[in-house]
Amino acid sequence: MSTSSQILEKLKGKSLFLEFTTEELADFVELLDVVEAKKGEIIVKQDDPGDCMFILVDGGARVLHHGHGRDINLASLQPGDFFGELALVDAGVRSADVVAAADCTLLRITQAVISAAAGVYPTAAFKFLIAIGRILVGRLRQTNQRYVDTLLFPTQGKD
Repeated sequence: MSTSSQILEKLKGKSLFLEFTTEELADFVELLDVVEAKKGEIIVKQDDPGDCMFILVDGGARVLHHGHGRDINLASLQPGDFFGELALVDAGVRSADVVAAADCTLLRITQAVISAAAGVYPTAAFKFLIAIGRILVGRLRQTNQRYVDTLLFPTQGKD
C-alpha cells in the first residue's frame, strides 16, 4: 500500500494535476479514498451503476467492452490515467469493464468528494474539473477524427 507522500510524488506532473501547487495537491488527495486492486481483479464492471471515478496511481489496467459475443480492448491505462468520470455527471451504467493488468493503487473520487473539495478547496476543485474537461475534449477530438477518417477513407475491400 502506498503512503500519502508516495501517492503525491507519483501524481505530481500527471496531466490531471499539472496546474496544482504542492499544497493544493496534498489537500485534494487527502479527501480521496485509496483503493487497492490485485492483478486480474475487476475494478468496475460493465453495466453496473457508476457512482465514482478512479485515478490510477500505480500499476496498469485494461478497459474491455463486451458486446455481441465479442470482447473489445478499448484502452490500456497507465499511472496518471483516469476512468469512470462519467459517473460524476450522470447516473448511467458503466460502459466497460476495467480490469487490473497488474496490482494497482487507485484513488476513488465520488460526487460527494467533488462537492466537499469545492467547499473546502475551491481552487483545487476548479483546477481538477477543468483538467478533466480538457482531457475529455482531447479524447472527443480524437474520436471525431477517427470517425471522419472512416467516412473519408473506408476500409479496403468494403463497398
